[in-house]
Amino acid sequence: MAGFETKLMLTSSLLLLIGVCTGSFYDNFDITWGDGRANIFESGQLLTCTLDKISGSGFQSKKEYLFGKIDMKMKLVAGNSAGTVTAYFLMFSQLLSKGETWDEMDFEFLGNVTGQPYVLHTNVLTGGKGNREMQFYLWFDPTADFHSYTVLWNPLNIIFLVDGIPIRVFKNNEAHGVAYPKSHPMKIYSSLWEADDWATQGGRVKTGWSNAPFSAYYRSFSDVDCCSRTSIWNWVTCNANSNSWMWTTLNSNQMGQMKWVQDEYLIYNYCTDYKRFPLGLPTECNLG
Repeated sequence: MAGFETKLMLTSSLLLLIGVCTGSFYDNFDITWGDGRANIFESGQLLTCTLDKISGSGFQSKKEYLFGKIDMKMKLVAGNSAGTVTAYFLMFSQLLSKGETWDEMDFEFLGNVTGQPYVLHTNVLTGGKGNREMQFYLWFDPTADFHSYTVLWNPLNIIFLVDGIPIRVFKNNEAHGVAYPKSHPMKIYSSLWEADDWATQGGRVKTGWSNAPFSAYYRSFSDVDCCSRTSIWNWVTCNANSNSWMWTTLNSNQMGQMKWVQDEYLIYNYCTDYKRFPLGLPTECNLG
């Protein structure tokens, strides 16, 4: 196992060295809340979100995306981060006559007391229905340096990757009656906020405000492989036949990588939670 882990680390490093076309945060995002607690530095190459006892902060993309490969490098709140949540996600939300519906794909990083690992919480929602949580520990300290977090979303599957290593796949199983997000363009959102009623050890550990302000950092955003628009009239066209990511699924090596992550670092999987689903697991859990 150690040899395989070393191979994974080398693969991850190589992926991070491959040139990626990145733009300015000024060009790609708007800071949407926090009253000055989120800021952009280094000529648009570094964005920070800060949380104190009064407020957190957040930002969202200028563009909307309908399928794509979206990368962000992040460095999380260091030290005692208990009660804090750093969220990075894609979302479509719309108010309808019968209420609100939304599609969403989540990375949420749940803080912990000093020396204890972060929990990486992932979820997929379609038409407002979620309950598809998978949670992981990470095989590195996400507060010591920047690491890449990627969502690859296409008509076949949603792949969550960390440093280029797949940790989870949600397949399009519409043929079996499972809803799949494919119709609504989404924006990218990120925020740093306080949720000590549930975030750390089920809410048993509260936020240590004496350690505030808390800060998370963002670099090297890339949406070079995406179908996007800046308004309802302005789509950036993408040719599905020339964009290989549009039909990407995991190859055998990536399946091995994901198995390693899930064998070693998966701590919660909704597809094994029989107490939560006493009448039977969700359909996709039995499809492989």
